[in-house]
Amino acid sequence: MADWKEGMPPVVRFAPSPTGYLHVGGARTALFNFLFARHHGGRFILRIEDTDRKRYQPDALAEIFASLKWLGLQWDEGPEAGGGAGPYFQSLRTALYREHADRLLAAGRAYRCFCTEERLAQLRLEQEKAKMAHGSGYDRHCRDLEEARVRALLAADTPHVVRLKVPDDRSVAFHDLIRGDIAYDSAQLDDLVLLKSDGFPTYHLANVVDDHLMGISHVLRGDEWIASTPKHILIYEAFGWAPPLFAHMPVILAPDGGKLSKRRGAASVLDYQRAGFLPEALRNFLALLGWAPGDDREVMPLEELIAAFTLERVQAKAAVFDETKLEWMNGVYLQRRSAESLLPDVQAIWEKMELAHDALADEVFLKKVIAMFKERSRKIGEIAENSLYFFRDPLEYDAQAAKKYFKPDMLPRIDALLAALADLQPFAQDALEGLYRRLAEELGVSAGKLIHPTRLAVSGVGFGPGLFEMLETLGRETVLRRLRKARGQIAARGQDGN
Repeated sequence: MADWKEGMPPVVRFAPSPTGYLHVGGARTALFNFLFARHHGGRFILRIEDTDRKRYQPDALAEIFASLKWLGLQWDEGPEAGGGAGPYFQSLRTALYREHADRLLAAGRAYRCFCTEERLAQLRLEQEKAKMAHGSGYDRHCRDLEEARVRALLAADTPHVVRLKVPDDRSVAFHDLIRGDIAYDSAQLDDLVLLKSDGFPTYHLANVVDDHLMGISHVLRGDEWIASTPKHILIYEAFGWAPPLFAHMPVILAPDGGKLSKRRGAASVLDYQRAGFLPEALRNFLALLGWAPGDDREVMPLEELIAAFTLERVQAKAAVFDETKLEWMNGVYLQRRSAESLLPDVQAIWEKMELAHDALADEVFLKKVIAMFKERSRKIGEIAENSLYFFRDPLEYDAQAAKKYFKPDMLPRIDALLAALADLQPFAQDALEGLYRRLAEELGVSAGKLIHPTRLAVSGVGFGPGLFEMLETLGRETVLRRLRKARGQIAARGQDGN
């Protein structure tokens, strides 16, 4: 596919290994492939590289599927999608890889290696002791075995692998669409294993065979695969195939410049879901790790990302995973979301809290609460956690706010409020605001002298959404009950002399 030209629909793939969760680095790679395919009207393939059977985890496979779907990265071909050159699990294609390994053996481009693990371990030890700067790795012990010797070893069922014959004195070069021209001396490359002794292919053979047979035009992957690319180029050459175009994404670093870890950004995609992040926010954030649209835009819905994405704007330098920025972006998307769309996630959190309140079944009430808090939250969980006083009376009051607002001179004002609120019709936001303004004027105090103590009385805290919207949502009965309770607290404080 090296003759691909601009304007042709590209074919790209994301090929995770189900040996662990899908972390944000892998998700960024999947996203860039998805955006590139959608921008150019191409196809996005999901392929599962599951030939490492010792590390294979069925739960990890399910999490990969769930993570991609949650992020909105639906593949065109692959598991659960069908079509194309499937099956899309490499473990189901082993006969195909063995067939291709046999083709290279027949063409003299590969050979059988019968070296034992013990011999290879001893070889590595000797090379380490000698501190070999060049020529380390496999010493080609079996590369030129006589055919009769090979047949005898095979007849005795001697375990063996198949290795590629790496040519001597070659410069193996390729053009990286992000990093430019890259070249390796073939002397630095080992005679890599293509087929393992258990009959399963190595990543290198399966990767090349699958990419070729699936018509992959562009390989977009992490920068850790740069060193593998010359090996893949040589495998393509051995088969007589044109390689695809390559682009290696920039590494993602923790905020302190170190490597990402579980504690520093490298959590799984679904961990971010569980932590209260929205898929559109995480997707937008990941898109900006190493890519920029070329203007000042940062908050970009999926349609904008697709329209703007080009490889020319992907940078080679490392990107920094700034979770503070992710939280800010998540807050922006929370504000844009409707309360109805957030209801299932927030309601699930409330239900886990086992709140004993009939209102949990009142969707109209719940959506009003969500609408008030989504404007001032950065994660879904904050909406649920900061709104608990809508479901239960406050057990205590913020000490600093109480010291400021719960003073004896507030008692007659609360009495006036209780009387006025009991008769207010309707008990609605505009009417409530008008009542507070009028009553403050009648009592000769600022409106704040009534508003702040009321907020503390009904919520237990000195901050939150607009008071009058809050009072309307809580309802007359709840507001009056909480004001009476606060009045009792103030009176008790006065008697104690506090």
